[in-house]
Amino acid sequence: MLRKDVEGVARLQLHVSSEIGRLKAVLLHRPGKELERLTPEFLNELLFDDIPWLKRIQEEHDKFAEALAENGVQVYYLEDLLEEVLQDKDIREFFVYDLVSYMNTSLEVKREITAFLKEKEPKELVYYAIAGLLKKDLSEVRPKSLVDYVYEDSPFFITPLPNSYFMRDPAAVVGSRVIISSMKTEARRREAMLMKYVFKYHEKFRENHDKMLYDYRADYPIEGGDILVLSKNVVAIGISERTSPQAVEEVATSLLARGETEKIIAIEIPRKRTFMHLDTVFTMVDVDKFLIYPSIKDKLRVYTITKGENGSIKVKSEENFVKVLETSLKLDKVTLIESGGGDEITGAREQWNDSTNTLAIAPGVVMAYNRNEITNTTLREHGIEVVEIEGSELVRGRGGPRCMSMPLLREEI
Repeated sequence: MLRKDVEGVARLQLHVSSEIGRLKAVLLHRPGKELERLTPEFLNELLFDDIPWLKRIQEEHDKFAEALAENGVQVYYLEDLLEEVLQDKDIREFFVYDLVSYMNTSLEVKREITAFLKEKEPKELVYYAIAGLLKKDLSEVRPKSLVDYVYEDSPFFITPLPNSYFMRDPAAVVGSRVIISSMKTEARRREAMLMKYVFKYHEKFRENHDKMLYDYRADYPIEGGDILVLSKNVVAIGISERTSPQAVEEVATSLLARGETEKIIAIEIPRKRTFMHLDTVFTMVDVDKFLIYPSIKDKLRVYTITKGENGSIKVKSEENFVKVLETSLKLDKVTLIESGGGDEITGAREQWNDSTNTLAIAPGVVMAYNRNEITNTTLREHGIEVVEIEGSELVRGRGGPRCMSMPLLREEI
């Protein structure tokens, strides 16, 4: 739904009213130098289990983007949009101050880094914002205070964002509104700031900036991997390792108050890195079909949230997850397709490789890693078309096709 304004600028009307409507526009980030800043010492801090091979992961990501384009999806890149935003000198100045605010250094050192960054062109600034800034690149900047000495062992003035190719998490479009995530972990908080600048200032999205439901500076964490838009009236939100019940209530209150959503299904999953987000164990693949990691089924706790009186919300604990889906979506029957063919060992192995993290590009058509052979076969046996992509390196960051993509526009079902 691109349109031209009076100045001839193409604008994108954000709209996502389901998980499965034909995907028309998506936001990606091509993995870059930030992944070559990973070392064994900092893997845990930066939320990685292994070090990907950059050349190969870029090749795989490019093939992913090509597959999207071949299926009629317009692909936008975070780095390109951010560079365009930073052409504005005033915005660039604010951006530098925000970027430097995340540094663990003294005020004096922050001032020096601020002066350094203010001299950079937009492309360089985007590079430092995502790939990070190494201390060795500014060797003349010396410790000025206790803070600097305490963090002296870190090789970074600005830490890299190796998780940033997982574009699903720092923001989410629900209906025509945007949720800017308040990220749970220190390693990812700056990602949401970058998204805020794109949605607030880029000419394609600027008219949507007053439609933001949440902000990255909010007190309670919520991440996009826990947000599933099941239909025009129903949104599922996971309560997980990365998303708090307080944030779910705040978002639910905002959605219900505007009358654009009738019900929120809050799904509590175990707070473990193995599961991380709701979409690592549960995704929608067709109007009445869902892919689920079988070992999670008896661990779910489900609640429905509806509008109460005087702007309040009404929360109800539910017993039957499938029944909640059927009732909420007004379906006679919902089918839960078990990843790994329902086998405990295969399911666990393929779930680690994000078999359940599929991206629907149309009703009954999903993108998935080709390595998850049993899950993909099971999907096809249930009438789902599977577009396979290579992910041997992409998966090392613990995320699949859904994690890597942020839908901006889907057709109505």
